[in-house]
Amino acid sequence: MMSTFRTIDLALIGLGAVHRNVLRILEERAPVLAQRHGLAFRVVCAADSSGVAINPSGFEPAALRRFKEEGGRICELEGFLPSTTPAAALSTLACDLVLEASPVNLATGEPGLSVVRAALRRGVSVVLANKGPLALAYRELHALAAASGAKLAFSATVCGALPVINIGRRDLIAAEIFSLRGVFNATTNFILAEVASGRSYADALAEAQRRGIAERDPRLDVEGWDTACKLVILANSVLRIDAALADVSVQGIVDVTPKALAQAAQRGETIKLLASAERTQNGYALSVRPTAIDAHSFLGQCSGWEMGVEIESDLYGRMHYKIWEREPLPTAAAMVRDAVNLMEKDE
Repeated sequence: MMSTFRTIDLALIGLGAVHRNVLRILEERAPVLAQRHGLAFRVVCAADSSGVAINPSGFEPAALRRFKEEGGRICELEGFLPSTTPAAALSTLACDLVLEASPVNLATGEPGLSVVRAALRRGVSVVLANKGPLALAYRELHALAAASGAKLAFSATVCGALPVINIGRRDLIAAEIFSLRGVFNATTNFILAEVASGRSYADALAEAQRRGIAERDPRLDVEGWDTACKLVILANSVLRIDAALADVSVQGIVDVTPKALAQAAQRGETIKLLASAERTQNGYALSVRPTAIDAHSFLGQCSGWEMGVEIESDLYGRMHYKIWEREPLPTAAAMVRDAVNLMEKDE
């Protein structure tokens, strides 16, 4: 048990379901974080779509969480900075760590991309749940971090709390990875299972949105782009190749019919939105598409709200990992995990 602790000043960018759960963890687990890890997190900056507010003494996590759950907007808070973007605020803000969980934007990466750039240029470390900045600018952001001495963590961007990135980067030392396949999107996995059981596509999607699992723009999920982002992040971080979204062949689930699902079931198969990186003589072939697979296989048994990954390598054989996640809390916990790992190492 640690008798002293270090205060970490946080900026929370985006106050949707994930960061509201981060606030809940900071509220309820503050004693554990202090006792086990010697860290106390203080939220000195918060931003949502209405703007940015700063409180050098710290926003009380429970109060800020309730404020947002009751429909409050940052522009209504004391400390609101009119006409200031999150990136502009971070260009001068005194803070130790930025947690970025704004909505994914694959057209421009904004506002997340500018936020991450601004922080890293100043040497401020960043934890990401937002996949967009990494999918669009993985190499650039890591170069900025290396130049400034900042750190960048993003285990929450792939399969929520499942530590796929951590396993791939830390634990598969010296391995040659032959293939990486996975069910990376719980929303589409849930929708496919529900439609197969007779529920309408619209009802299944609505429930995923109600639970806060689906992206704000559900096309990212159902058209396969959320999964493609995750595959790009894994390709860069685990397979260690220079990959972009343009390198992934992408097909979503919008054209998967109840008839196709029923026919697959009759063959002893199930249809999953499968992400795949297969090693070839020319590198890796990257794809995302609805795929009929054996219903009794590991990935075939990733059902409903489950996500899973299968990694095959020369040294470690075939490895399987799975998580059941139907709410944003585990993803929020992954962000806190990254924050603790970064800040403990800075001591």
